[in-house]
Amino acid sequence: MDNFSIQKLSKLFQDYLYDQGMVMEWAIFLNVIVNFIIILIVVLFIAAIAKRIIVKTFLTFSNKTKSTFDDYLVTSNFPRYIAQLFPLALVWYLIPLIFNESPIIANAFQVIAKGYLIVLGVYIFRSVLRSTRKFLEGTEKYHDKPIESYIQVLMMFAWGVAIFWIVQLLTGFSIISLTTLGAASAVILLIFKDTILGFVASIQVSVNDIVRIGDWITFSKFGADGTVTEINLATVRVQNFDNTFTTIPTYSLIADSFQNWRGMQESGGRRIKRSLYIKQSSIRFLAPDEIERLKEIHLLKPYLEHRQKDIDNYNSRNEIDKKVLINGRNQTNLGVFRHYINAVLNENSAINKDLYLMVRHLAPTEKGLPLEIYCFSKDKRWVNYEHIQADIFDHLLAAIKYFDLEVFELPTGKDLQKMVEA
Repeated sequence: MDNFSIQKLSKLFQDYLYDQGMVMEWAIFLNVIVNFIIILIVVLFIAAIAKRIIVKTFLTFSNKTKSTFDDYLVTSNFPRYIAQLFPLALVWYLIPLIFNESPIIANAFQVIAKGYLIVLGVYIFRSVLRSTRKFLEGTEKYHDKPIESYIQVLMMFAWGVAIFWIVQLLTGFSIISLTTLGAASAVILLIFKDTILGFVASIQVSVNDIVRIGDWITFSKFGADGTVTEINLATVRVQNFDNTFTTIPTYSLIADSFQNWRGMQESGGRRIKRSLYIKQSSIRFLAPDEIERLKEIHLLKPYLEHRQKDIDNYNSRNEIDKKVLINGRNQTNLGVFRHYINAVLNENSAINKDLYLMVRHLAPTEKGLPLEIYCFSKDKRWVNYEHIQADIFDHLLAAIKYFDLEVFELPTGKDLQKMVEA
């Protein structure tokens, strides 16, 4: 059917009313209403058919392919948006033909159609971006990258362009004039300051690999201590270990200091660094009978025999008078206990022997002499790590009395009561 035939059909009702004696202006007005209703019915009918055909075809195609990208396109309504292009194209074609005698109405409908096309284009673009994000998040290379940030930036750009076009469509002002762009830039910089900072921060976070989704971070300033679950343009979402959520501004990741535990998670173990505070007055030399008693501890027997043999040889070679215990070389209960701890850690299968393992003294404090255990557990999971650490210190606290040592502890009310009673 050619254009002339369509125009002729669109005037049938108008000619009929005019032949019946109606004023031409009213005949044209009523004809416009009838044509609008007819176009609306036809467009809705074609839209329903196009939607059904395209969605079904696309779904069938996606089920036959191995790629998941087309599946994500289906879930993001990409076929539904594409189906709307066909009735929109029909409207675009029919408007100037049917409303040729009503240029104002024709122009109004064309503006509406163009505006709808711009918005529809943004929605199609958004569905593609969402599908791309889901597809990339499912890959090994990009699953921990802040893809959401870039998606949001592209969507902001798309909506900005769409709004400019719609404004130009409604007002007729050119969006490329220098004055307009300058004013728009100033407004954008003022309104979207935090967003721009977030965008720059997202790029730096991604390029420098500062934080990934799944990292455990500690950010004391914001009270965050947990796993990063989302990184977008404006915020970073952290699920804390008490299952609460903390939201951190993205630009704070490069403006402030925080702790990322990824290095620990990727290493061979999780560090145990804790001290026993030894009461210094309980530290003393060991008499020979005490050394013999400690040899009954199987982890210490080889060390004590070898060590005591070296000490006895040294003392006899230098003719040391051992009537006084302090003379010459001697073993102390703290030194033997330190070697016992080292033996316990080396016997523990949960400790990684390939990483640092040591028992050392720290500087004495008013609370006693810190005897620090420094090692790494093989299991880095929080609960298991705490169990391993607790098992070690449970054993050491129970074993310390066998070496006639005391752990420093501030006096309690009961201690003061006993002292007063005494």
